[in-house]
Amino acid sequence: MQVPLEVTYREVDKNDFIDDLIRRKAAKLEKACPHLISCRVVVALDQKQQRTGNIYRVHINMLVPPGHTLTADRKGVVAKLHEDLPPLIREAFDAANRQVRDLATQQKGKTKLHPEQQTNAFVHRLFTDQDYGFIRTVDGQDIYFHRNSLLNANFDTLELGTGVAFEATEGDEGLQASTVRVIEHKTSHVPSEQAEMQKPLGWKS
Repeated sequence: MQVPLEVTYREVDKNDFIDDLIRRKAAKLEKACPHLISCRVVVALDQKQQRTGNIYRVHINMLVPPGHTLTADRKGVVAKLHEDLPPLIREAFDAANRQVRDLATQQKGKTKLHPEQQTNAFVHRLFTDQDYGFIRTVDGQDIYFHRNSLLNANFDTLELGTGVAFEATEGDEGLQASTVRVIEHKTSHVPSEQAEMQKPLGWKS
């Protein structure tokens, strides 16, 4: 998987089978959304029960350009960890895939804007101490840009995942952006399918 994946276990014993399942599901999620910037998965013991089994929770947080945060959340009773937890993980990733597809549908349905107002790339890497960075186009190409090419934003406060429009020229070392204009800041949030669920005490996501 090319996208940074962070997996956290809270009061859950990590094992190779569960970890491998999460990584395989995350890899499939990346195929469904090639421009995925990051994916964070939390598997946690939500509530202890003595008779029917403990309640576990699987929370997935994804960052998709230009600056959309997608979340999927599932919880359920787990009597036997190796039998009952994998289906819960699969359900959470199925929900995450639906979130990605829904966002893609929303973006395709948007009214077409003037070319200068259309997002055609997002900020992918930044080297603020060296005054340059890279944007990634919608077709997956990384293009160099210098801080001086940024027209309407402060380079030092620029964030990864910010949507931009750019114009490119051929430089000495290949294609580079001659102008970069911020179109969508990293502020948009697409709510979880289960946003109404109250998070347990101490839960951080």
